[in-house]
Amino acid sequence: MDNIYIEYNFTVQPKEPATEILIAELGEAGFESFVENEEGVTAYIQKSDWNPSVLESIFILNSSDFKIEYNHKEVEQTNWNEEWEKNFSPIQVDDLVSVRAPFHKNPNLKYDIVIEPKMSFGTGHHETTHMMLQHLIDIDLEGKKTLDMGCGTGILAIFAEMKGAQPIDAIDIDNWCYVNSVENIERNNCRHISVYEGDSSLLINKKYDVIIANINRNILLMDMKVYTSCLNDNGVLLLSGFYHEDIPIIDAEVSKYGLKLDKVIDRNNWVAVKYIK
Repeated sequence: MDNIYIEYNFTVQPKEPATEILIAELGEAGFESFVENEEGVTAYIQKSDWNPSVLESIFILNSSDFKIEYNHKEVEQTNWNEEWEKNFSPIQVDDLVSVRAPFHKNPNLKYDIVIEPKMSFGTGHHETTHMMLQHLIDIDLEGKKTLDMGCGTGILAIFAEMKGAQPIDAIDIDNWCYVNSVENIERNNCRHISVYEGDSSLLINKKYDVIIANINRNILLMDMKVYTSCLNDNGVLLLSGFYHEDIPIIDAEVSKYGLKLDKVIDRNNWVAVKYIK
């Protein structure tokens, strides 16, 4: 028998950062799949996990900073791949990197990344992933041992290998991201990436020339000592997942460990920063 789902359609104004916060809160409340669109986001929860008060714990719905309206209905089991295929359009970064799904035409740029994101974060559409790709374009990665922390779809690890980095470790605490990264790494014929499911505790006694961490501010601050201790001298640390106004607190923490801010990329108030050890 097919599972029955409850579909919620949220219209969100302004979309960012409200949509990302909303998705995070809904995930904690038991929603299991999300499709972003021009108006906001559609979210799905199994009827067996649903109750009429399911949104009572969603704090952002009561925020005066955003206008969020919603309705819900019961639907039959949804083909998630079909849903994101309808909403996932290919992108290009600096006319050098294309990020697309298998069913999109190859635009024949220098680098072509093929991703099936499913429920994982990191298609290149979000500002943070886009900016991290821009940083990686400008860095010499040839033969550099690299870490992609919070790898999501594996997109940044895949691009690092395309630019000559090896060996590469890709780590995510979420099982779906782990599985999706393995799939995407195989899809892009990568040979030098090892994927692990876990957190920063996996980094004990590890050393890297380049560390990529696109997560969120609080986790970055919590794990910064671990990241910096794993970075070789003259190594590069790329951080994103936070806003422009968060730079001072991030910089204060990174500076404790002797790293120097080298470059900041800003996109719609999100930032991606580059540090040198």
